[in-house]
Amino acid sequence: MHRYLVVANQTLDSDELVDLVRERVAAGPSEFWLLVPATPVKDLASNAVPIPMPVMGGIPTLPAPPAEARRLAQMKLDAALKKLTGAGFAAGGAVSDPDPMRAVEEVIAGGEFDEIIVATLPARLSRWLHQDLPARLEHRFHVPVTHIVTEDV
Repeated sequence: MHRYLVVANQTLDSDELVDLVRERVAAGPSEFWLLVPATPVKDLASNAVPIPMPVMGGIPTLPAPPAEARRLAQMKLDAALKKLTGAGFAAGGAVSDPDPMRAVEEVIAGGEFDEIIVATLPARLSRWLHQDLPARLEHRFHVPVTHIVTEDV
């Protein structure tokens, strides 16, 4: 049985990721652990809009609480697990630390994986790619890393 660690948030329900899961299952018995870092709401691509200049007398907005990031990540995870298990794939998962390196470290400390799959947004939108996450994961954990880019947000 091959064990795969899938690290994704905004791209968790992408067609590219589902296609890759299908490929891995076709190659032999497989199980997947979906790791969803609770990306702060302010860092989500859907919130990546130009910030207007402050106006005198304007009301500053406070960042969304971490609980909101976890709630959104849990919704993504629940939908992805329903989709994958509904298609007959063995899958589980968890919402985790907002920092994807720390999140992976916590999961790998509790088990072994044959491959890490990282699904990101395109480079123009992806904080993870700006942090060189796929290469850092491979270097740190000595596990093959497959990186897929998706346009889905």
